[in-house]
Amino acid sequence: MRGNPTTVGLHTLPRPVAVVVGAGGVLGAAHIGVGYALEHHGFAPDMIIGTSVGALNGAIAAAHPHRAAPWLDHVWTQLRRRDVYPLGYLSSRSSVFTDRGLRRLIARAGLPARIEELAVPFTAVATDLVTGAPVLLDRGDLESALLASAAIPGMLPPVDRAGRTLVDGGLIAYVPVLAALQAGAASVVVVATGPESSPLRPMIPRRRASAIAARAGLLLLHHQIERDLREVSQHIPTVVLPTGIEAWPAPWDFGQSQRLITTACLAAERFLNGLRISGPGLYRVDDSSAAAEGPDETTISSTAEVGL
Repeated sequence: MRGNPTTVGLHTLPRPVAVVVGAGGVLGAAHIGVGYALEHHGFAPDMIIGTSVGALNGAIAAAHPHRAAPWLDHVWTQLRRRDVYPLGYLSSRSSVFTDRGLRRLIARAGLPARIEELAVPFTAVATDLVTGAPVLLDRGDLESALLASAAIPGMLPPVDRAGRTLVDGGLIAYVPVLAALQAGAASVVVVATGPESSPLRPMIPRRRASAIAARAGLLLLHHQIERDLREVSQHIPTVVLPTGIEAWPAPWDFGQSQRLITTACLAAERFLNGLRISGPGLYRVDDSSAAAEGPDETTISSTAEVGL
């Protein structure tokens, strides 16, 4: 919208403001670094919406507002692959791993039994395996909602809930900003992770099946994320917090959590210190200055004035 005055910082965002926490598996450690930055700025959302690992981290933030980052820091820096994906425990023909590891994590998180009992309104996003429709879980049993949102097809078992078979919400809403708009958010703060959430660099993958498949998956997710961000940013301010991470660990490598947390905290802090809001638009680090893990400054670009 042309002519809107520029205002400074997160506290000037129109209310209600939603924090949207994306998927990413092991890369979800970066969420904690961004969470530290938000807590340092005294920011408190009116609602939290998460997909997959973002649903788990988001539910903990909803249960412990203003103090979730230190708790999550302790959990993630102690976490190992066998805690989430225990080998040798096939749950059924529907998945390679059992969900008992995730159930233990949820049980230790100090969460209430029902979604409605969380301190901050919360929604976990899952996918209906039959219809392919997004399923917004904002009430009822919290454990089954988190298990459903994180049920990576083939890796973790689907969850049967209210007559539906549910799997990972990241299939159709890797960064669930559309769910935030549907929930009535007047502005959105996006906490996303992984290379699929960053500007894509042109490259020709190695001529191996695994490399070609990985590149194709990256393209698929990247275009889904960009499409959804641009759709929502036409209506409301959409702030995408950077992580500053270029070297991402392998999907099974939980040993780099501390690096991801520290790097994301510094990058998000720098960004927030320079954030200016001027109406609906997409606010994020300018693509040309997104080199990370060390720069002293970032440039924030916005499509608020020039349209999409």
